[in-house]
Amino acid sequence: MVGMRSVFFLHVLPLPRLIRNIATLAFAATLLLSCPAFAQVTWRMTTEYPQNNISGIGLVTFAKLVAQRTDGFVTAAPAFDNELKIPSGDMPRAALDGRIAGGDAFSGALSSLDAVFGLSTLPFVVQSIETARAANARARPLYEKALAAQGLKLLYLTVWPSSGLWSDRPIAGAEDIPSLSVRTYDSSSSDVMHAAGANAQFLPMDVAIAGLKEHRLNAFLTSGDGGVGRKLWDFLPYFTTINYAMPVSLAFIRADLFAALPQATQAQVLAAASETEQSQFDLLKHRISENYARMRANGVRIAEPVPPSVMAALRQAANGPVAAWKARVGSDATGIVDWALSQ
Repeated sequence: MVGMRSVFFLHVLPLPRLIRNIATLAFAATLLLSCPAFAQVTWRMTTEYPQNNISGIGLVTFAKLVAQRTDGFVTAAPAFDNELKIPSGDMPRAALDGRIAGGDAFSGALSSLDAVFGLSTLPFVVQSIETARAANARARPLYEKALAAQGLKLLYLTVWPSSGLWSDRPIAGAEDIPSLSVRTYDSSSSDVMHAAGANAQFLPMDVAIAGLKEHRLNAFLTSGDGGVGRKLWDFLPYFTTINYAMPVSLAFIRADLFAALPQATQAQVLAAASETEQSQFDLLKHRISENYARMRANGVRIAEPVPPSVMAALRQAANGPVAAWKARVGSDATGIVDWALSQ
């Protein structure tokens, strides 16, 4: 009987209306099955630094802004302090393998992929916040191109406070440098510290912290920000303000995930990224003084100004690594360095 009623109903429904209803249902079904815009997007992103570090703050800010801009359609789920066991140098591969959607990677650790990523970690090139911002604005297209070659999309960059030397002893002169077993943050800084006489090792932060606790290291090359987030003063109560560099970290997403978004959503994501980058730069303006205040409150003795013989030894040691880097990159990258040095 049910079947007979159905047949009778189809016969009495006007044919044009029936055709329109079927067409409407078919179109709606096609949209539901084929259009990705109906599914919420969540990006798993990571940093090897703590949440209160400038890199971690950037991911928190981006997660908040991208959810606001897209009305919750795109959300970011950040992981901090190397919770996922993916250091900066491994993040591009982890993204392509699908373990993460993206992350915030320290640029120097990416230098093995493309030498241009080592630009911001070059020693004694950038000596002010204003120069750092301008230099990275010039370098941004180079970062974008290098990331695109890895299948990644640059979202925003973060300029870090100036790098200095944390140590378990005062560095009163160049003769003290050979006593340092120092953690460095890329191959270039390892070369510089080696040339100055130190025992230097390029290590991810979590590995370096373990080495510090096991007394295999007695010094770190990192900013006040990097040290404050890890409470390095528990082991290294001296900080020498050598203003080695103002490195950047690069926040990125897998390019195909970004391309899968509707164009309007892509624009919203980029607006959130741009706002995050500006927020990070505004944070930097006060970050150094805030870090120094926390360091002093925790017993850190800050050497400022630096003994002249220490600076002379480090600057001399930097000449070879800078020249070697210039030989590996194009004129567009070397032009940025030459411009920064002239400031």
